[in-house]
Amino acid sequence: MAGFLDNFRWPECECIDWSERRNTVASVVAGILFFTGWWIMIDAAVVYHKPEEMNHAFHTCGVFSTLAFFMINAVSNAQVRGDSYSDGCLGRTGARVWLFIGFMLMFGSLIASMWILFGAYVTQNINVYPGLAVFFQNALIFFRGLFTYTPPLHMTVL
Repeated sequence: MAGFLDNFRWPECECIDWSERRNTVASVVAGILFFTGWWIMIDAAVVYHKPEEMNHAFHTCGVFSTLAFFMINAVSNAQVRGDSYSDGCLGRTGARVWLFIGFMLMFGSLIASMWILFGAYVTQNINVYPGLAVFFQNALIFFRGLFTYTPPLHMTVL
């Protein structure tokens, strides 16, 4: 039962060569995810502009998630593997640490947005849309980071 889908193949579409367009499609989808996350948050900030409805400090999660987005984009697969980045003060290990910190910031922002959703909105029995906006903003940015980063197959631990 473990390998009953081993021989299943999707039909090949010969009209489009996806191997050449993988990076383009990934970039477009990632941009749409990032834009949609911020659009949802801006909408919630405009509709619920009073501090009683949505605390302005809740925007911090999105800012840190965006900072992590830039940190993750600054590191390429070649730098993590050590193919193109051997100079500098830390080399391959520094690139891996930078990438690790970026993913931890993004994951921490996602957890904080869940805490905001449940702690400030769901348990208080008030309108949950601002909390959902904070969560979906961070979730979309988080999935954007996972969608575009493909780790090398032979990546080892620091």
